[in-house]
Amino acid sequence: MLFLFHRTQLYLTPAADGTWLPLAAASFTPVADSLVFSLTTADGTPCQAARVVEAQMDKAKLWHLREAYGVMPRHLHALAGKAAELLHWDAHSQYCSTCGGRMERHTEISKVCTACGEEVWPQLQTAIIVLIVRDDKVLLVRARNFRRPFHGLVAGFVETGESLEECVRREVREETGIEINNLRYFDSQPWPYPIGLMVGFRAEYARGELRLLDGELAHADWYSADNLPELPPPPSIARRLIDQWVEERRKNSGVFY
Repeated sequence: MLFLFHRTQLYLTPAADGTWLPLAAASFTPVADSLVFSLTTADGTPCQAARVVEAQMDKAKLWHLREAYGVMPRHLHALAGKAAELLHWDAHSQYCSTCGGRMERHTEISKVCTACGEEVWPQLQTAIIVLIVRDDKVLLVRARNFRRPFHGLVAGFVETGESLEECVRREVREETGIEINNLRYFDSQPWPYPIGLMVGFRAEYARGELRLLDGELAHADWYSADNLPELPPPPSIARRLIDQWVEERRKNSGVFY
C-alpha cells in the first residue's frame, strides 16, 4: 500500500464500496533527495510513504488530507496523517541546524549529520484546545486565520517551560481576558497540519469580562446549544468537544437539538 503525496495532496483510488484508498501499487518518481518511509497498518500490511513528482495509476485522484477524512477508512486516514508528518519532517530537515551539514537517514525515524554527527528526530508541535462552559452556554471563537466562517474553541501552542494546564490558562487569558477553573483533560489527537499533537480540555468560566485582547480572534461569544453558529468539521477534536457538550445539554434538558 502506498501513501504518495504530491506537494500537500494524497493520491487515492476509488474502491468498490465507495471509499477511497491509498494506491495498492503504482509507478512513481520520488522528489529528489527525499526519503521513502516504511509503515504498517494495524493488521500488519506493509506500506510506504513518499513525496512524489507524480504517480501513474488509473482513476487515481489527489485529495487534501482534511477532505479525505470523509472518504477514507478511519484507520487508513490516521496512517496517512502519520505519513504526512514524516514526509513534512523529511522535507524540513535536509540540513543540520547546528553546522549546516547534510543530513542522512540513521534509523527509520531519525537522521544524522554527515559533518558533525548531530542526530535529530521528528519534533511534534504541541497545542492545547479548550471548551469553556458558563452556565448553559459555551464559549465559541472565530480566529482571524480561519479559512471558513466557522466558530471553534480557544486554542494555542504550548510554550517552553510551561505545563499543558498553564498553557490553557494563559491562552484563555491572553485571547479572551477571562479566567477559568475546574480544568480537566478530555482527549488528545494527532494533528498532521503539518506535524502536531492537539490536547483537549474542558473548563468552566470563573470570572472576567469577555474581551478580544491579542488580535488573534475576530469574534467570540457565549452560545446556547440550540443557537450554534457554523462549527468545525470532523475530524477535529474541537468538534468532538462541542458535540459532547451538546449531547450533555440534550440529555439534561430532555430537548433534542
